[in-house]
Amino acid sequence: MLLMFTIASDFCWGRMIHNSTDAFKRKLFLVCSVILNLTLLCYFKYSYFFASSCNELFGTSDPYFNGFASFSNTFFGTEFRVDKLLTPIGVSFFTFQSLSYTIDVYRNKVEPVKNIFDYGFFVCFFPHLVAGPIVKAHQFLYQIYQPYNLTKLEFGMAGFWIMNGFAKKIVADYIAVNFIDRVFTSPHLYTGLESVMAIFSYSLQVYMDFSGYTDIAIGIALLLGYRLKTNFKSPYKALSTSEFWKRWHISLSSWLQEYLYIPLGGNRSGSIGSYICIVIISLFMVLLSGKLWLLFFLAGFFLLLIFLAFAFPTVKQNINTNINVMVTMLLGGLWHGSSWLFLIWGGLNGLGLIIHKFWQKISPFKNNESIPIKIILMLVTLTFISFTRIYFRSPSMDIVNQIYDRIGNHFSFYLLGDILIGYWSVLLVVLLGYLIHWIPETIKEKYRNAFANLPIPAMVAVCCLVVFLLYQIMSSEMQPFIYFQF
Repeated sequence: MLLMFTIASDFCWGRMIHNSTDAFKRKLFLVCSVILNLTLLCYFKYSYFFASSCNELFGTSDPYFNGFASFSNTFFGTEFRVDKLLTPIGVSFFTFQSLSYTIDVYRNKVEPVKNIFDYGFFVCFFPHLVAGPIVKAHQFLYQIYQPYNLTKLEFGMAGFWIMNGFAKKIVADYIAVNFIDRVFTSPHLYTGLESVMAIFSYSLQVYMDFSGYTDIAIGIALLLGYRLKTNFKSPYKALSTSEFWKRWHISLSSWLQEYLYIPLGGNRSGSIGSYICIVIISLFMVLLSGKLWLLFFLAGFFLLLIFLAFAFPTVKQNINTNINVMVTMLLGGLWHGSSWLFLIWGGLNGLGLIIHKFWQKISPFKNNESIPIKIILMLVTLTFISFTRIYFRSPSMDIVNQIYDRIGNHFSFYLLGDILIGYWSVLLVVLLGYLIHWIPETIKEKYRNAFANLPIPAMVAVCCLVVFLLYQIMSSEMQPFIYFQF
């Protein structure tokens, strides 16, 4: 019902925006569409969080109802039970697509769809609905009206992407079940060396799991005659945090850049929207902590920043040019979930982008393109990204603290030989995974095209062989795709 309502409302908003000649009305219709979509997203994604946080903050807990329910009962005579709330599948992804449609119509980047069924097809296109890639209206809508066309090469490439995604998922589950999940569940039982290995292994797992899904989605869409954009471009080849976010989950990064970062002012300066976002993020921080004193602390901190900005022009300039980067990454963290862990993860990545911006000005390696320097920068970037993911993967802050304690106080490097013997098969798969990831793109293109150009019988034989080999390492504890939870 929610999806049907969203489709109907956004279809109407798009029509009204396009048909109106009054600039104020066009903007008003757009604002209404954005507010409605974000309200529905927040309702289904953050109701539990707001209810429990308000109960903790104001002491309104009740064994049967929460604070929101009591308010609803008092004023509306109804029972509002967030514990009975069912979150629609893919709510984050189809909300982003709906927003892109009305915004693109407003910007005159696309014409409104001809009928509501075409719009429903755009929003509900099943291959990518649950975990992306996020499809923008101007990248997809025109394809609806094109005749079906699929060449032999494209058919082969679609088969390659589907098998490639399947292989990634099987391998990701293998290293997760046999190593990573054990360490992150009980880090106190493992050495710091094992924790570090698990951290780097998780970076490979989350990449293979997420990119595996999008590979399958891209392949299935191609078989149906629709071309989706690439969502990952070997992100662990990145030489900086800035480059990493141009290679990782490209559809989300580019969506945030096009519809959030640039409208907020980009790297030019902060805007009213930037400061509204800061207020929203601060509200989340207060609710996450359950402490009212944090509200006054944050207010004092922002007043201090305002004073420094007016007193020192360089401080003002640095705030203006970097505020939107931090806001975008913090909101990106909160999009993944309402917890301190995701907020810290987003904040660390925002800090990494800002530090890299300053580093570029003084870096002695700017014009040095030697292979050793590239390898060092690549490993430094991978290490930073991997350690930020401790917060992304850990179920609680207690687990994070245990992991850092094991690394800092119980590293036990002398057990390296025993660890390699004990986990040799998993660590070998991880090493091979990284080595394949680092293969030059030109070589990857050659074996993709070689597969796509095979005769159909040979293609089927290769697929059967791959499935047979993967079956040998397939875990009985198959896990859902990581990004299904978002």
